[in-house]
Amino acid sequence: MKTSIATVLTAYSPPDHVLGAAGASVGILEYGDFECPLCAQAHAALKIVFAHYSPLLSIVYRHFPRKEIHPNAELAAEAAEAAAAQGKFWQMHDLLFQNQRRLDREWLSDYAEQIELVVHRFDRELSAHVHLPRVCDQVAIAKQIPVRASPAFYVNGLYTDVSFGLLRLQEAVDAALSGPRRHMVAWRAVRP
Repeated sequence: MKTSIATVLTAYSPPDHVLGAAGASVGILEYGDFECPLCAQAHAALKIVFAHYSPLLSIVYRHFPRKEIHPNAELAAEAAEAAAAQGKFWQMHDLLFQNQRRLDREWLSDYAEQIELVVHRFDRELSAHVHLPRVCDQVAIAKQIPVRASPAFYVNGLYTDVSFGLLRLQEAVDAALSGPRRHMVAWRAVRP
């Protein structure tokens, strides 16, 4: 069964990484790249937005590594997924953005150790590219939407252009919270 783009933007499937309550009034979907400087700026802003609006807000992160521009981004996305396999996606997510200039293979193992992963399992999964298909699937779906750049944000399924400042993200969340109920889309599970 093929999933519609609207469903991709307003629902999550169990492998998605959700921060906050799945039934929150407002859902932000981010397509990001761990090596992208704009994504790192957005990461800092999202932490503030999440702290301000929690528990009304949930955030879903999906990978969109621009490996043609950022050579370590795809491996960093794989590292985040390897951490997720051990229940620590968000810890790795934060470390990758905090250490954006150090995303080569050796540093990734250090980060795994810092967040107390089983490092030999993490290293084995990265070497075998166990999680690369998941990253590639998210990129393929993003291109169908079409996501053209990172970061790309969708608030309750509506694209939010942050190219003129991340304040637009907060404005979109405010609008979703104060708008008519018909515009509010809670994240719900969907089968891919």
